[in-house]
Amino acid sequence: MDKQPPRPSTTRAGIVYFLWNNLPRFVLLAMIALIILLIGTIKKESALIATNKAAEVVQEKPAVNAITLTLSPTTITDRINLPGSIEPWTRLQLMSKLGGTITEVLVREGDSVKKGDIIAHIESKDYEIRLDRAEAAYKLAKAEYERDKSIYDKGVIPTSAMDANKTNMQTAMADYENAKLLYSRTTVTSPMDGIVRRMDAKIGLQLSVGDPIAEILELDRLKGVIGIPESDIPAARKLDRVEITIQALNNRKISAKTHFLSPSPETIARLYNLELVIDNKAGDIFAGMFIRADIVKQTIENTLAIPFYSVISRNDEQFVYIEEDGVAKKRTVQLGIMEKWMVQITDGLKPGDRLIIEGHRDVDNDQKVKVIQAITSPEELAL
Repeated sequence: MDKQPPRPSTTRAGIVYFLWNNLPRFVLLAMIALIILLIGTIKKESALIATNKAAEVVQEKPAVNAITLTLSPTTITDRINLPGSIEPWTRLQLMSKLGGTITEVLVREGDSVKKGDIIAHIESKDYEIRLDRAEAAYKLAKAEYERDKSIYDKGVIPTSAMDANKTNMQTAMADYENAKLLYSRTTVTSPMDGIVRRMDAKIGLQLSVGDPIAEILELDRLKGVIGIPESDIPAARKLDRVEITIQALNNRKISAKTHFLSPSPETIARLYNLELVIDNKAGDIFAGMFIRADIVKQTIENTLAIPFYSVISRNDEQFVYIEEDGVAKKRTVQLGIMEKWMVQITDGLKPGDRLIIEGHRDVDNDQKVKVIQAITSPEELAL
C-alpha cells in the first residue's frame, strides 16, 4: 500500500504544496478564460467589419432618381362627405271631417293643386236638410227674441223670460253655424299648394270621420335630410349653408341653407338629422333622390400640406425624406387633418423644404439622389 507524502509543516511550504498539486487545474482555467476572451474579441471584430462593409455598400449605392415638391404655405380644410336623401317639404294626409258617400272626384294622382281647389264632393243632401232646419230654427228664435224685446222694453214680460229667449236665439244661431260648417265640408278642398301623390277617394266610397281622402306633397321647395354622426354635431351646429350633390341629375351641385338640426338621434346608428332647404320652383328635383353633402368642419390657413403617399409609416413612426444638396435626409413628421389626398404637417417640415415625393421608398438616410423633376405645386402632379 502506497504511502501518502508527508504534509508540510510550515505555512509557506503548505502554499507551495497546494499550488504544485493544483497546477494542472490552474492551467486549464487560464486556457478557458483565454478562449472566452478570444471569442469575444473575434465577435467584436466581426461586427465592426460587417458595419464597415455595410457603410461601404451604402456609399457605393447609385443615386436614386427622385421627384421633389418645394413646400409652401397653403390652405387645407377638414371636411366630411355624408349621404342623404330629398324629402317633400310638407307631406299632408287629407282626412275626411264627416261621414258620407263620395259623389265626385275632380283630381287624379300627379295633378298639381292650389290652395282652395276642389278635390272631391261628398253627398250633401242630408247636410243641406240639416242646414235648412237649423236656419229656420234660428230665424224663428231671432224673431221671437226681437218681438219679446220690444214688449220687454214696455215692462210687460219679466227679465227671466227675456233671458231665456236670448239663450234660445244664441243656441239656434250656434246650431245654424255648425250646420253651415258641416255643409261646407261636403266640398273637399286642398289646404295648400302641392302635388297629389295619392288619391284614396273613389266615387261611391262610404267615408267615416278620419278616413283618408288624399295625400298632397309640397314640392316647390324640398327638404334635404343628412344624418350627422354625434362626433360631428359641434361642427354641424355652426353651419349656415351646405353644398350638396344630386347624383341622379348628373351630379348637380346646389348650395342649400340649413334649416333644422334634430336634438335627438333618429336611428339606432345614432345619427342626428340635419335638414336643408332646397328650392325647387323648376320642379326638376324629385323627392326620394339621393344626395351627398360636403360639410366643411374646419379651415386651416397658412399651413403645410403634402401628398399623403409621401409619408412612410414604420414601427409607429411617420417620416418623409427631403432633398438637401443632392442627398436624402430623413425627417420625422406629425400629421394633422386630411383633405382628399393631401395631409397637413403640423411639425417636422418648414416652407422651402424640397420633399421627395417619387423615389422616397427606394432611398436611405444620407443616400445620394438625382432630382429628375422639381415641382412647386401639387397641382402639377395631375398634369
